[in-house]
Amino acid sequence: MFHFKSKKMTLALSVCIMSMLLAPVITQAETSTGSTAARQAADQKAALAKKAAVQQKLAEEKQKAAEPQKAETPAAEKQETGEK
Repeated sequence: MFHFKSKKMTLALSVCIMSMLLAPVITQAETSTGSTAARQAADQKAALAKKAAVQQKLAEEKQKAAEPQKAETPAAEKQETGEK
């Protein structure tokens, strides 16, 4: 009654079966990729914040180190010129 060519039917059937089997895997991969990207972005943001905090701390330390030198500089000039 029906005459099917086996190669065409096998190909069509295997394509349908493979797409049904791989559909859940593809959706899970998309979901995990999004969370991975979000986690990486959060890690990068935290690293940048930490770097900024360290740079600010170093700038404050340099400023504190420069203040005593400024205070000593006028006294040293007075001693050299003989002023009291």
